[in-house]
Amino acid sequence: MTSKRFALRTLAACAIAAGALGAFGLAQAQTKLKWAHVYETSEPFHKYSVWAAEEIKKRTNGKYDIQVFPASSLGKESDINQGLTLGTVDIILTGASFAGNTYKPLAVTYFPFIFRDSEHLLKYAQSDVFKELAKGYDEKSGNHITALNYYGARHVTSSAAKPVSKPEDMKGLKIRVPDAPAYLAFPKSLGANATPIAFAEVYLALQSGTVDAQENPLPTIEAKKFYEVQKNISLTGHIVDSLLTVTSGQLWGKLSADEKKIFSEVMQEAAEKTGREIIASEIRLADEFKKKGNNVITVDKNAFREAVLKATKPTDQGYRQQDYDRILAIK
Repeated sequence: MTSKRFALRTLAACAIAAGALGAFGLAQAQTKLKWAHVYETSEPFHKYSVWAAEEIKKRTNGKYDIQVFPASSLGKESDINQGLTLGTVDIILTGASFAGNTYKPLAVTYFPFIFRDSEHLLKYAQSDVFKELAKGYDEKSGNHITALNYYGARHVTSSAAKPVSKPEDMKGLKIRVPDAPAYLAFPKSLGANATPIAFAEVYLALQSGTVDAQENPLPTIEAKKFYEVQKNISLTGHIVDSLLTVTSGQLWGKLSADEKKIFSEVMQEAAEKTGREIIASEIRLADEFKKKGNNVITVDKNAFREAVLKATKPTDQGYRQQDYDRILAIK
């Protein structure tokens, strides 16, 4: 009887020890990751980044613990792109314009009026041309694009004294653009004075009159409260914009095939959820801005498109004509 009790105690002790070792092993195996972006916590980009982080943790049984850093808390967009290479961040949301600093052809989507609307851009996200451009970026940067998120159609906002209703109104306009060359084609071809300013500094630049105007999608104009310091909102829709979800090469190289599948599927699901929410908010916001007292101006987009194409073409901006033509042809 005594030997039986001893054996049972020994087994129990071994089980406790094994459990402790197992818990220690799990804690040791958990990998903490940083996901960075420049958007506000109120925006779908943040909400679904957090959702994706939680979903990846769940689907990998707690192996990957991802913390999301919003609102430029880990640096400007150029900084977080660089952070992928430096190893200071593991995952980012970024405009293809910034990723295009590493692989220029990827930024062809910023040539004005290349996309007809959101549906055209979402079809591009599933196209062979996008897959080829993303592969080119992956090979050049060493990082990996996992998803394309719809960001919205970019429109011009301007101060009370400088409404924009026709292409000629852009001449001499001091307009803030993101600090990436891809954004310059539209303002420069229309004679505006493009001024690159970091995203986090735009509100103050508009408020102080450092610049007369800026351009962003309606949901961003709302989230960043640009409507408070810009009377006019001109619905130019000159760029139908997107964000890329990018994982660092260092992280991607460590993932197993199953983990790569989980990361890709979750990030693509998050992108789809983000896009649906942005498109819905674009539909309602024009009326909401009118109610707030903003002057919402419907412009002749064709007039703007023709003026741009008269002044510049994709190859002038360093893009490949074949990529531009293939994207235009997507139906």
